[in-house]
Amino acid sequence: MGKRRNWHSLPRSACDARPVSIRCSVARLEAFVAQALVAVGVRPDHAQVTARRLVEADLRGRTGHGIIRLPLYIDRIVAGAINLRPDIRTVHQTPVSALVDGDNGLGQVVMTLAVETAIEKAKASGLAWVGTRRSNHAGAAGVYSAMAMREDLIGIYCAVASANVMPPWGGRERLLGTNPLAVSIPAGEEVPFQLDIATTVASHGTIKVKAQAGESMPEGWVIDLDGNPITHPERADEGFLMPIGGYKGSGLNLAIGMLAGIMNGAAFGREVIDHRVVLDRPADTGQAILVLRPDLFLGIDEFKTEMDRQLRMLRGSESMTDEPVQLAGERAVAVETQRRQDGVPVPDPLLAKLRALAERLGLDDRLDEKE
Repeated sequence: MGKRRNWHSLPRSACDARPVSIRCSVARLEAFVAQALVAVGVRPDHAQVTARRLVEADLRGRTGHGIIRLPLYIDRIVAGAINLRPDIRTVHQTPVSALVDGDNGLGQVVMTLAVETAIEKAKASGLAWVGTRRSNHAGAAGVYSAMAMREDLIGIYCAVASANVMPPWGGRERLLGTNPLAVSIPAGEEVPFQLDIATTVASHGTIKVKAQAGESMPEGWVIDLDGNPITHPERADEGFLMPIGGYKGSGLNLAIGMLAGIMNGAAFGREVIDHRVVLDRPADTGQAILVLRPDLFLGIDEFKTEMDRQLRMLRGSESMTDEPVQLAGERAVAVETQRRQDGVPVPDPLLAKLRALAERLGLDDRLDEKE
């Protein structure tokens, strides 16, 4: 039978395998990101929200959507693609739904308001669906579903990704993104269930991390126009990212794009721009969050007790290896626990970019000293 593991105290090798040149506290990284954003004209409150969401991604091990994204955000702001004084507002709502117009503000700010709106409505009505339009890249999907989970609610998040990277199944034209899906379900004493996936085998953020580390991609992540594997991350844009599960993943990707894009009046298909390349145009990104009260059918205590029972059963089931069965969310909890204690690792290539950015913006903290 699988052995139980204390997921809050995994050895360092299980959480941070790559060597790093510096580790920063959460407070220092949040302050650094916020100061950089303020330096290019972002409102202090919006800068703080964006910084918190980016660092949360790194804390959860979603490094492809964490502070690695800061230089790109700065480039888009400087190029005029982001509205620094957006009028983010609800343009249509019912007791169980809302459509948030982001007015081309920073995606983390727009999505934080959308989740907070969904939480408030779900607490009152049992469930709520909130969509966004005219938003921007908002980072790690699981950050937003987890916001609901921390309120003892179920959160389900999806989005139209900020670049098209693959064709519909059987096609040759890149019309679909990595369109992520995140599901967070609270539990009692057990580590809660938290799924955070792209609907492609790998996300662009993960490929970016590979490129920055000088590592190759496994075969099966990206193929060229003739179906041959591409393993060099710098060549990923020459081909197509592969969907999870073949045509099934492609179908799920399409469904997410329709629910988070078409339904909200946001960009979809050919209207989606690659925000990494087109730096001076609004992205019109669409996202959606569904929040549910777990006590719609069972009392909250009964629900949590049953979640714990089933999670223990699954984790304690027979494993194919010497390691216990691991469920979605366990590694994120372990990584966050360790990084809050030891600091968030900043790899050398990213550190160099952040130091150059800090010097260019004249920031007080150049990340050139250890804490």
